[in-house]
Formats: sequence, structure tokens, C-alpha cells
Amino acid sequence: MASAIDVNQLILDIKNAASGIIGKDVTMVEGFSQTQATAMATQAAWIASGTLSGQLTPDLRDYFLRNLEDLAKNFANTLKGLLVITIEKIWNAVVGVLWDAIGKAIGVALPAAGSAT
Repeated sequence: MASAIDVNQLILDIKNAASGIIGKDVTMVEGFSQTQATAMATQAAWIASGTLSGQLTPDLRDYFLRNLEDLAKNFANTLKGLLVITIEKIWNAVVGVLWDAIGKAIGVALPAAGSAT
């Protein structure tokens, strides 16, 4: 049976759908970030210590600095990828909530987003 859309409830449903995804994904990203940040910080301290003690020659220091730079770049790219996935999940959830609300209001099950012609 068709019914009017409760705009305030729909706003709340959209926020809840997005927040649920963000909450789960932020936890995953935080764990990844902590592990990677710890590894990079440890390597930075090791490079500094080895340089000061003379255990690392300038050439070796530069080699490990380039390696650390690569690690930092890969870390940033991985975070970027995780964020893109999170945004896609949020979009899918929001569209799902909207399509569901419209479908209920008009009494018709709508096709999945992107499949309407």
C-alpha cells in the first residue's frame, strides 16, 4: 500500500546507513593505520640511530630513506583506496534507503540503482 514519505525519518535513515558504514570502516582503517604508522616510525628511529652510531653509511641511509618513502607512499595509496571503497559503500547504502522509501511510498519495488533505463 502506498504511503507518504516521512522526510524526517528518511533523513534519519540516510544518516544511520552512512554512519553504520563509516563506523565499521573507520575501525578497520584505524587498525591498519596504527600498524603501518608504528612500522614506519620504528624504521625512522632505526635509520636515525644507525646513522648517528655510524652503523649506516650515507649510501645505506639513503637506501633505507627511499624505502621508507615508498612505504609512506604505499600507506597513503592504501588509505586512499580504502576511502574510495567506503564512499562507494555509503553511496550504495544511501541509494538503497532512498529507493526503498520511494518504493514503499508508491507501492512498487524499484529496480536497483543504476539499472533503471
